[in-house]
Amino acid sequence: MEIKFADRMKDFEEGIFQVLNEKKNERIAQGKTVYNLSVGTPDFKPAEYIMEAVAKAAEKAENYKYALADLPELTESVINRFKKRYGVELDAEEIMSVYGSQEGIAHIGLSLCNSGDGVLVPDPGYPIFAVGPSLANASLIPYALLAENNYLPDLDGMDDAMLKSVKFMIVSYPMNPICKTAPKSFYEKLIPWAKEKNIIIVHDNAYSDIIYDGREGISILSIPGAKEVCVEFYSLSKSYNYTGARMGFLVGNRDIIGNFKKLRSQIDYGTFLPVQYGAIAALNGPDDQIKSQCMEYQKRRDALCGGLRSIGWDIKDSEGTMFAWGAIPEQYGTDDVSFVMELMEKSGVLCTPGSSFGSLGKGHVRFALTMPVEEIKKAVAAIGESGMISP
Repeated sequence: MEIKFADRMKDFEEGIFQVLNEKKNERIAQGKTVYNLSVGTPDFKPAEYIMEAVAKAAEKAENYKYALADLPELTESVINRFKKRYGVELDAEEIMSVYGSQEGIAHIGLSLCNSGDGVLVPDPGYPIFAVGPSLANASLIPYALLAENNYLPDLDGMDDAMLKSVKFMIVSYPMNPICKTAPKSFYEKLIPWAKEKNIIIVHDNAYSDIIYDGREGISILSIPGAKEVCVEFYSLSKSYNYTGARMGFLVGNRDIIGNFKKLRSQIDYGTFLPVQYGAIAALNGPDDQIKSQCMEYQKRRDALCGGLRSIGWDIKDSEGTMFAWGAIPEQYGTDDVSFVMELMEKSGVLCTPGSSFGSLGKGHVRFALTMPVEEIKKAVAAIGESGMISP
């Protein structure tokens, strides 16, 4: 029997990530040091009170039934969090949980798009921004994020005829992988632009609590009129180190929320109740750990970006997210994949090739700030000793 798979699976090859993982395991098996700065999984642990809430709830047999819906206390906790943190007023009908932002972004296009509808996606951009709409058979329309435009989309330069086919646009700041933030003035321009063009804005707000040098991490919903055209994904993964629990939310326009709930009711039976209780504890807890954690990420950023500059590699300071981004040294041209492989071989430092994030990522790399400062300093020293960076 010949088994034929869906054509879309050709776009989902493991590719470079599988190769890098194999090379990493080879080095470890040989007893060689690996500084793994490729995967964005926080190395901090959740606060004790969050883990205690999960553990206490997990001891109760009734919490192993289908959840079917969000606990009222969870919805109220989201309402309180957005009011306290962002100054945004939400109603219960403007909130739904998702199984992590990645799952939500993967599926929201199915509730919004007919086959062939256009979706504006950032280039460079996190892969799920393109993968999600493609699952809905949408037409991907990349928009460039360039230095000359401060890594913001050129709204005025977009073709009006093309925009007529666009159903929604994905926006995300602070942005993974390029580590840039957006000023409030950008959102104040985006909202009326989206209304005029009849385009829904889907904002991924995963990193507003990991933002540096006194910048302000906001919710797009804090901009007047945003709820008319916007929804926002909010995640507990990075702020609260709740990654494996897969707890996120979609908030904003109630019609979009209600429509998406209808879709997810067909594929989901609700988030595991102990996970919900942990999320309630997180959202109602103090911000002390979030703030101290952000300060530690900033120290790591300084150690990595400043350290690399000190050995001759001009990596700009990340403005936000738990990553750093920059062009590879000039002598390597734009072949970021070969550079990453050679870097790992000669220094043991593992990072991610920028071409994994879109065509405009080619010639760049992304580092994850997932090791303590002293280990990052060792990684920088190893890069310096590799001889790959010209003085």
